[in-house]
Amino acid sequence: ELLIERFAPSAAGVYGLSNAREWIFIGEAQNIKSALLAHLQATNPAVAGHSPTGFTFEVCSPDARFARQDRLIQELAPVCNRNEPRNPHHM
Repeated sequence: ELLIERFAPSAAGVYGLSNAREWIFIGEAQNIKSALLAHLQATNPAVAGHSPTGFTFEVCSPDARFARQDRLIQELAPVCNRNEPRNPHHM
């Protein structure tokens, strides 16, 4: 939590959660820091069940967020994104 507070920006972009074995979740948010902290507070039990130990992020413009998220989900196949419906903004 301290690392997120220190390093994650309060800016729009995409983020990822992982552990030593796998990518857990890729998401997009208007505020990366808030989204990461919400995951740590176990608002998503599926993510918490995989015990995330690391995070990454990429600041990008609001109109590029969804496309970048989709591309990273396709490339990294995070376990908690596999059964989620595609983002409605692309339909």
